[in-house]
Amino acid sequence: MAIKPRILLIEDDTSLIELLRYNIEREGFDIGCVADGEEGLLQATETPPDLIILDWMLPNLSGIEICRRLRRNPKTANIPILMLTARAEECDRIRGLDTGADDYITKPFSPKELIARIHAVLRRVRPGLAGKILQYEDIMLDSTAHKVMRGEESIHLGPSEFRLLSHFLENPGRVFSREQLLDAVWGHDVYVELRTVDVHIRRLRKALNGNGSVDVIRTVRSAGYALDSCKQV
Repeated sequence: MAIKPRILLIEDDTSLIELLRYNIEREGFDIGCVADGEEGLLQATETPPDLIILDWMLPNLSGIEICRRLRRNPKTANIPILMLTARAEECDRIRGLDTGADDYITKPFSPKELIARIHAVLRRVRPGLAGKILQYEDIMLDSTAHKVMRGEESIHLGPSEFRLLSHFLENPGRVFSREQLLDAVWGHDVYVELRTVDVHIRRLRKALNGNGSVDVIRTVRSAGYALDSCKQV
C-alpha cells in the first residue's frame, strides 16, 4: 500500500483549519494541524513533512520567520512550503518567495485552488509524490498517456496546445503574460512571435469548448491569460 504524502498545516484560524483539513484528507493526504508558530516549527523539525502550508500571520512566530529558519536548517531546507497570506501587494508576495516559499496563495481562496497548488508544488519539487494526472474543474490531462479529457469527452490537442494546457493546469488562477507563456511552453532559446501565443490560445479554446462547455481560459486585458472559471474580462 502506498504511503500517503504528509502535509503540515500551520494556521491559527480554527474555521479555516477545519475546512482545509477536510478537503486535504479527502484528496488522500495525511495532515497535521498546528495553530502556533513555534510549535509548528518544532513539529516540522522533529518530524519533517512532505509539504508545509504556512500562514504568514501567526502568534509567537511569523510565517516569514518560520520559513527563514526552515531554510537554514539542513534537515528542513528542502521541504516544499506553500504560504497563505492576506497580503495582496506584489512586494509582500515577492518577499515571501525570496524568503524561501515555493508558492503562495492569497486569502480568500477556494479549497479547490489550494489542492491544485499542492499538487503543482509536489510535482515541481518532489515528483515522486505526485501523480501524473493534472486536473481542473472537469478537465483532465494525463501527461504519460498524452491524453486530455473534458468530462466524458476526449479532447485532441496539438503538441503546443498540450504543453500550454499542462502549464495552465499546473498554475490554476495565475495570470501569465505572453512572454512568460512563450518561455514556459516554447523555451528561452526559440524565437517565436508574441502573437503566436494568441493563435494557440484560440486553438486551445476551440478544442476545449467544442461541446459548448464553459470557457476556462480567461483573457486579462493588458496582462495575458489564466486558467480560471471566472467570467472573461
